Amino acid sequence: MSGVTAPRSLLLGAASLDIYLGRDLVLPGGGVLNMAWHLRDEADPWHLLTRVGEDRLAVFLEFLGGHGIAYSAASIVGRGASASIDIEIRPDLQPHMDNFVEGLWASYRSTAAEERLIAGARRLHLVLVEGAIRELDRLWASGLTAGPEVSADFLGFRHYTVDRFARTMRAVDVGFVGWPGAIDDPVVAGLRGVAHDLGRLVIVTLGSRGVQVFDGRPGGEDRFVPVVPVEVRGTTVGCGDAFVAAFLRAWRRSPDVLAAVEAGKVAGAQATAWRRPLPDEAYGPAAAEALRAADDAATTG
Repeated sequence: MSGVTAPRSLLLGAASLDIYLGRDLVLPGGGVLNMAWHLRDEADPWHLLTRVGEDRLAVFLEFLGGHGIAYSAASIVGRGASASIDIEIRPDLQPHMDNFVEGLWASYRSTAAEERLIAGARRLHLVLVEGAIRELDRLWASGLTAGPEVSADFLGFRHYTVDRFARTMRAVDVGFVGWPGAIDDPVVAGLRGVAHDLGRLVIVTLGSRGVQVFDGRPGGEDRFVPVVPVEVRGTTVGCGDAFVAAFLRAWRRSPDVLAAVEAGKVAGAQATAWRRPLPDEAYGPAAAEALRAADDAATTG
């Protein structure tokens, strides 16, 4: 990158099309795109590594350009269809998401230029859908993740068992798990075991029930951080992305785990006011108006 300062912080994952069933509405989505929006105003910008298809390309480029999100223009468009997910707005205005299609992420692989960015970065954060999981395995085996601090969002753990979690955590320094089950589930104990066996930091978010910190690093201490429940005026669908983004923002400034968790708690609570993963205004005026119309239509049948 002659004459250009290489980005120090990278986001890697699948940007996807959010297809609203029964409505002529398709929006940019995917956890990594939501993360990029949350981190868009950082003084030290985060750089997005993703791949989308030529279908509905403007949906992504207008979003990225409108928010000034840095991305690798030379490699963002690939051969094949973009990843996508179907969304139905129910009469209670809660979104039901189903039928995730990997599209070109079924064969995703970083380009040589992207690999150079990864090797030279200070931080790499991944949102672990299957294509990103496979790519992280490959990058780790190739030694390309030896330089940056690697963090990863394991989402609701639906892609994982404890054994697979342990394999992926070999390449990860800080792991986030949005755990939907009981805190005394044996899987949670398994997450703690992995954190301490590998010397890693694992943050388990439990929604309004609290946040469990498993800190297996030298001198680390496990902590349970309570959460004060708030009224959900929208949905909880974007809370995980908001929490992780705020955690990483604070973590980049100070290695204080509890301070980063507190920042994440505040952001996660704020996201309960939204009916989508991001505030409607994030998608632009026309989309915001269409979303309000879709909500109205859903409540009137």
